[in-house]
Amino acid sequence: MGAALAVAQSPSPAPDPAYAPLTRAYDALRARDYDMAVADFLKGIELAPGRASIRKDLGYTYLKIGENELARDQFGEAMRLGPDDVQVAMEYAFLCYETKEQAQARRIFDRIRKTGNAVAEQAFHNIDDPLAAGIARWQEAIAKGADDFNAHYELATLAEQRDELELASEHYEKAWRLLPDRRSVLVDLGRAWKALNRLEDANAALLAASRGGEPRAAEMARELLPDRYPYVSEFQKALELDPNNVELRRELAYLLLRMNKQPEAEQEFGMLTEQAPDDLLSATQLGFLRFGRGDVAGAMPLFERVLAGSDDDLANRVRAVLRMPQVLKQRSEDTKPVSIDAKVMAERSMKAGYMKDALKYLQIAHEAEPGDFNVMLQMGWAYNMLHQDGDAVRWFDLARHSTDPKISAEALKAWKNLRSSNEQVRITVWMFPIFSTRWHDLFSYGQFKAEWRPRSRIHPYFTTRFIGDTRVTIGAVSPQYLSQSSFIVGVGVATVPWHGIMGWAEAGSAVSYITGHMVPDYRGGLNVARNFGTSLTAESTGLFAASNTDALFISQFGNDFLLYQQTRFGYSFGPKSLRAQVYWNVNATLDSQREGWANFIELGPGIRFHSPLMPPPMYVMVDTMEGAYLIHGSYPVPHYFDVRAGVWYAFTR
Repeated sequence: MGAALAVAQSPSPAPDPAYAPLTRAYDALRARDYDMAVADFLKGIELAPGRASIRKDLGYTYLKIGENELARDQFGEAMRLGPDDVQVAMEYAFLCYETKEQAQARRIFDRIRKTGNAVAEQAFHNIDDPLAAGIARWQEAIAKGADDFNAHYELATLAEQRDELELASEHYEKAWRLLPDRRSVLVDLGRAWKALNRLEDANAALLAASRGGEPRAAEMARELLPDRYPYVSEFQKALELDPNNVELRRELAYLLLRMNKQPEAEQEFGMLTEQAPDDLLSATQLGFLRFGRGDVAGAMPLFERVLAGSDDDLANRVRAVLRMPQVLKQRSEDTKPVSIDAKVMAERSMKAGYMKDALKYLQIAHEAEPGDFNVMLQMGWAYNMLHQDGDAVRWFDLARHSTDPKISAEALKAWKNLRSSNEQVRITVWMFPIFSTRWHDLFSYGQFKAEWRPRSRIHPYFTTRFIGDTRVTIGAVSPQYLSQSSFIVGVGVATVPWHGIMGWAEAGSAVSYITGHMVPDYRGGLNVARNFGTSLTAESTGLFAASNTDALFISQFGNDFLLYQQTRFGYSFGPKSLRAQVYWNVNATLDSQREGWANFIELGPGIRFHSPLMPPPMYVMVDTMEGAYLIHGSYPVPHYFDVRAGVWYAFTR
């Protein structure tokens, strides 16, 4: 780019909030410590987000370390904050060109050249002239008969880069019609229509691309679709564009079925059975719909197709509706179908206490019908009664995935009881994304922990923590305890909890996913947790209180000792379909080095939700907090208000 790094004069003294980090940033630049400069520029941006000059200097710093895309993004923000700065706009345009964003580069050069800038004029023509020539060449080729996929697609691509969006969308659509298996072209078409503000057409193209076909195209389409489930009308418009999309039509059919629109669903299933004769599931569903409204003559050809097919589970569902005897899968070509009597004999043997005989019959039944979850459940109990808990855990694990809630609940309870008492290695994963209105940021916290559980009071473990946010902060004053933008990998030891008290210690390294910089990380502490009253998932309503205290040491915070105290008390209520807790928060944080950000108190109301539709360890929370820092003058904002919304999820294997 040839532009020298702009090193500004020393920032103004306080009350400028960005004074300290910017001073360190410019000192780091002079020492060529670019990682430190980047970190402090980001802190400065956090404290003074509307100052374009900081982003400009950060952009030049990124260029020094070869991070052109990050530099481009910073110059783009600087241009947004200072649209009259021609130098910044030119830098951004050149970086867009270098990072394959030619359309954006062309737009900016076009705007600047109209002010009489000769460099922008030349840069614009360097991009625009080849595009114009290419468009003319492909248009001439098509006019002479080159009506194939490549001709239309190349013309559309060049037209989109030149912002001739009507021409681009026209030829993207023609290219896709010629080669409908190329689903990525639907993504291109949707993007062009979206740029033309033809949102309804764009969503239809993207929805069609997101169902069926190329996985990569489906992923790109989902990124451009609205962040919600599509409406029925959008499914219908997508099918007008792509009527042969079987997966799209099947999803619409089941959506209509869930909405109790049986006639419309039956129509879609009817089209499915014509388009995809081998889709036995759709044939079964259509047969059930016709049979349910009394059209036996219309249902029987579909049932006969399913009975003659290779899906034994669907065939048995049809037999159940027609009140025909159930038939299990054949064990070999030389044997006759096994009767359902194998399960009957197994049940009788278990009632009589002949567990080994019962197990033999259950094994025969499972070989004949591998998808019968009730057989899997009974095999788990049989192995359990024979004191073969290792095998029992495996069968309970399989049975807990049943779609029958009674079978899955019974198997899950047995699986948890056996697994927790026998496993030596436990893997725990928890995730906690949370949005803060105070910081206008989405923070994400998570941990993977693999723990070895010998028969002792101390368990060693391996851990990987994630601490980050969407605004890509690096240990900033605003605040460093919220986001370190790092993966922290380490090993540690933890005590077995005793009356809610647990001690732990870790040693490892923190690796920044922004700069790649690695620093040692040592941490440890003591946790005390207490819970009283009615829990969120309890069936009854009532008062509750919960307290969590953490005393910990973290080397990355200047070998600081911190004390966190979180207390909430309130009331649990609601039906089983949506349990909730309303409560009052009392939170406090203190530290040994009297850092401004680490000494504060928070108060405020909150609410948590849990539904049986969520996994058991998941809940949604919203807290409204008033906070105050306890060390006056050490932090720019002595009081604050914050609304936080997050989702907690954890699981153990």
